[in-house]
Amino acid sequence: MRTHSRRALLGAGIAAAGSGLLASTGAIALDAKNGRPRSHGTPPPPDPGSHGTHGHQAPSGYVSPNGPEVMARESHRGAGPVRRFSLTAAESDFDMGGTVVSTWAYDGLLPGKPLRANAGDKIAVTVHNRLPQSTTVHWHGVQIRNDMDGSPDITQRAVKPGATYDYLFTATTPGTHWIHPHVGVQLDRGLYAPLIIEDPREPLSYDHEWIVLIDDWLDGVDGVTPDAVLAELNKKKPGGGSMGHSETQMRGGRAAASAVSRARRHAMHPLADDPSDSVDHPFHIMNGRVARDRETFRAKPGQRIRIRLINAAADTAYRVALGGHNMTVTHIDGWPVQHKETDSLLIAMGERFDVLVTAKDGVFPLTALSAGSNNKTAQALLRTGVGDAPNEKIRPTELRSGGLSADKFKCDESVRLSNRAPDRTIKMDLTGSMDDWDWAINGKPYTDSQRYPVRERERVRITFHNKTAMWHPMHLHGHTFALPDGGPRKDTTIVLPDKEVSVDFDADNPGLWMLHCHNVYHSESGMMTVVGYKARR
Repeated sequence: MRTHSRRALLGAGIAAAGSGLLASTGAIALDAKNGRPRSHGTPPPPDPGSHGTHGHQAPSGYVSPNGPEVMARESHRGAGPVRRFSLTAAESDFDMGGTVVSTWAYDGLLPGKPLRANAGDKIAVTVHNRLPQSTTVHWHGVQIRNDMDGSPDITQRAVKPGATYDYLFTATTPGTHWIHPHVGVQLDRGLYAPLIIEDPREPLSYDHEWIVLIDDWLDGVDGVTPDAVLAELNKKKPGGGSMGHSETQMRGGRAAASAVSRARRHAMHPLADDPSDSVDHPFHIMNGRVARDRETFRAKPGQRIRIRLINAAADTAYRVALGGHNMTVTHIDGWPVQHKETDSLLIAMGERFDVLVTAKDGVFPLTALSAGSNNKTAQALLRTGVGDAPNEKIRPTELRSGGLSADKFKCDESVRLSNRAPDRTIKMDLTGSMDDWDWAINGKPYTDSQRYPVRERERVRITFHNKTAMWHPMHLHGHTFALPDGGPRKDTTIVLPDKEVSVDFDADNPGLWMLHCHNVYHSESGMMTVVGYKARR
């Protein structure tokens, strides 16, 4: 069964550097003191009370990422079989429909090969950093032990160039998840891959599975890099908006300035009903391929296909439809929802939707249309019979409805949070503007000493109030929250301009956890903070 297609690597040399996913990596080295995997060639993580790399003094009185509370919680997740993987992050070249771009990727694949395990398995991943910058891996959507979360300066020191790092954790959260770095704007390169945690009691029945990662792309086009774009966005700030990143030489400066300028014009356009994008990305891709070089997924008429849709974009939300078909939504952000049929979906950065479709006879475009006035498409094909493929510029009529967003669904009763009043309410105003590029939470841009305190076993309510003209997909690490009025369990939620959204979660995973906008250019410019568990008295 064919489930996934990936763009072939142009440079053969990188294949020798990567050992490939699913390869055995041997024993994981553990620290004798705390049972934590050791890094090879990288110092151990800093104590949260010590100075981070940005020079801030972290407040005391909080649970350490590798403290006894964290290890106790991990022990309760069980000790299932170990699934071993290897990831090599390195420079790679890819063909974007005739435009060859130089970027970074895992094991020379775009997207990276899926990591698959069963709920309850221990996942052991050895990461080899062959990049010119330090990096980490974040396991988006997985309720993970805190010291494995991949948050630099909070849960670990970033893995230096040439070093190797071992991640080891028990995965208990079944569903469609994904991995990406959490250093600077590396997410806007090719460093991402699906992470599928299988449910041993899976209730769905289907014939095929199709994993689809949707992405916006600018890296390597006309010499531009995400770092250059970030520098352009922050150029009016002290220090040129470098945010401490290692790339100080702006490559493709004019192209970066042009991408920012075009996006600002589009965002201020009166028809920009979804002003989510801050940067004009020249390409939009599905599974590493532009629309004129589309992937084709093959099935037979009448077969049921589970499509796992992942928005891996740095800066773009998408309206998604499969031409000629309705989709039955079964899961959102990995969690089951009450099944609902729709002709299209609205998927923000970081969100995932699982849908079931019954394939018709013919050739049909799976199309992702970038939200807002600057509409561009990513596309793949479902082929079940003979016939010519539709033009790659086609926009299925199903997209006209605008797409259902996650808040239009209800949580499946099996995973619904218990009825309980919040023990603590945290108010977070989302602030900033395109003109000043001063993104922040409660008017305070991120520093690694920030803490919003919670205590273990509390029911916590976070109220997001978006006071900006942009809309923000807010993501909480290490937890899932519930949307209001019986809405889905999620880890990422859209907050529209001038709107307020309250989400509830149970504080059941001790540590220090990032909370941020999943527009990487917003988070890396300040719209990010830390939710920290207070140490027990």
